[in-house]
Amino acid sequence: MAPYLQYVGFFGSFDSDRLSLVFRGIIALSALLTALISERYLLQSGVVLAEYLVILLTATLGGMFLAGANDMVMIFVALETLSIASYLLSGYTKRDPRSNEAALKYLLIGASSSAIFLYGMSLLYGLSQGETNLIKIASALHRPELAIVLAMVFVVAGIAFKLSAVPFHQWTPDVYEGSPTPVVAFLSIGSKVAGFALAVRFFVTVFPSIDAQWHYVFVVLTVLSMVLGNVVAIAQTSMKRMLAYSSIGQAGFVMLAMIVNTEAGYSSMLFYLFVYLFMNMGAFACVILFALQTGTDQISAYSGLYQKDPLLTLCLSICLLSLGGIPPLAGFFGKIYIFWAAWQTGAYGLVILGLVMSVVSIYYYIRVVKQMVVKEPQEMSDVVLTYPPINWQEVGMRPIQVAIVSTLIVTTIAGVAANPLFNIVNQSVTDTKFLVRVNL
Repeated sequence: MAPYLQYVGFFGSFDSDRLSLVFRGIIALSALLTALISERYLLQSGVVLAEYLVILLTATLGGMFLAGANDMVMIFVALETLSIASYLLSGYTKRDPRSNEAALKYLLIGASSSAIFLYGMSLLYGLSQGETNLIKIASALHRPELAIVLAMVFVVAGIAFKLSAVPFHQWTPDVYEGSPTPVVAFLSIGSKVAGFALAVRFFVTVFPSIDAQWHYVFVVLTVLSMVLGNVVAIAQTSMKRMLAYSSIGQAGFVMLAMIVNTEAGYSSMLFYLFVYLFMNMGAFACVILFALQTGTDQISAYSGLYQKDPLLTLCLSICLLSLGGIPPLAGFFGKIYIFWAAWQTGAYGLVILGLVMSVVSIYYYIRVVKQMVVKEPQEMSDVVLTYPPINWQEVGMRPIQVAIVSTLIVTTIAGVAANPLFNIVNQSVTDTKFLVRVNL
């Protein structure tokens, strides 16, 4: 791979290394696909598209700065830029009471998590004698102390909110159900990727003296997220709530790659986040189309959809099966890379738990596919019986067509033809300076 010129900007507050570049690329792609699937939804909802795109780009800007932030001031400014824009997006359909409720819940819980995160950073500022740069803070905190562990706990609480990790997930189902569906798609990917970028840079850089402690904390978060997210998703009757709990479980799988703390672990994390972007965005695009045609997102309403719209059924089925980890789709290879990286470090219990929870996730994903495909014509839901055919030739359908086709292509072939992508993520991890110590 060609040499990469690394830039450090804003007086050392922003580090544009390869790792930051990959994270920023995923966030930018999530914003692009969100914009494509938003146009038809927002026009049918009767709201202004231009203002929505400005707020979406503001959230994207905050996430991209967060991916490379190397200073606590920059981190907090970027985090709040992302968070405030996300609150506005959640309540963008102002005439919908559910959207207003979602935005209010998101604001209240998000403000509390930001305050907790800021308190943790203030402790680090005091313990490091007034330093805000992450590397300088790490140099000052060279001995494990109770105060450092306390600061770490507060920081974990703030970041775990962005990751939708259990037990900081309470906002996720309600916000996902009430927010506009394209916004939910962005929150489940762009916001989460920014959270993982912050988590990797913050914990690996700042807390080398208490590696064992933050690993233990993330092991607990990983186990709780995988178990609760996947088990509770089984009982959901709404597609958006099911995908909300699914995203909690998916966060558990990605955190497993993080706590491995090896180059292979971080590479598998980046690979999985990339393929998760496409399979999750494709699923949300199909949910949006179905909701626009029928006005509902209930899982039971999808019964017999194959009889009326085989193309939409195929798209949604492939994305859901990939999220469940069915071979040879991209999600299968993404999970295999994570489990293999964890197995190499001896995390056998976590790998076995992850495999079991993957099987559980397959159950509730296939349940939707079964509703759409296996049902006989006489078993169609009332919604599907009156289902108006989608006019794919309509001008307003072109952006969402582009999004669905691109997500299907990547979801289908990214696993089988993964070498170029995996070379990129491997190189980004190898060339990142603050991750060098994981090889020691």
